[in-house]
Amino acid sequence: MIRNEEDVIRIIKEDEWMMDILRDVKSLNLPDWWVCAGFVRSKIWDVLHGFEIRTPLSDIDVIYYDPGDINEEAEKRLEDKLKGMNPHIPWSVKNEARMHVVNDISPYTSSVDAISKFPETATSLGVKLDEKDNLVLTAPCGIDDVINMEIKPTAYFKETADRLKIYKERVMKKNWPSIWSKVKITDTSLPC
Repeated sequence: MIRNEEDVIRIIKEDEWMMDILRDVKSLNLPDWWVCAGFVRSKIWDVLHGFEIRTPLSDIDVIYYDPGDINEEAEKRLEDKLKGMNPHIPWSVKNEARMHVVNDISPYTSSVDAISKFPETATSLGVKLDEKDNLVLTAPCGIDDVINMEIKPTAYFKETADRLKIYKERVMKKNWPSIWSKVKITDTSLPC
């Protein structure tokens, strides 16, 4: 059962594979880093569906925020370092201080600001290990939608028709209910 943030932290702490990934990323000493999106969401949905085998992930999203080095090559070097530590993981490393250029939007102010502007509230999640190796969860849009298995756009993606169109296309392409049968898609939500 997952009822709150403490339960989310508990299920991740109990997953040695996830904890190994978090330790690998922490070893890079990146500023404002998080492992986010499907890494967290899929774990929650797998547990809520009673899956004993992990749903495969297309990638492991690692983000950080370093306005001092927005060279895309730095991200590729970090991916290579992570592949050297764990070559079986599909790593994807992005500096959120650079991603506003890629996405043609206003700059993010931090990694958590970027997470708050992911397309779906249920995916706007990140975890990391702090300096004492405590697991930290960020959920700028809250966790109600992910634990209720509801797909809704974040406030940012509801602001314009163009963004809402991107959200809807993404949700159709991802087709999460075909993997997790209890997931419901809706276009209504409270802003995060």
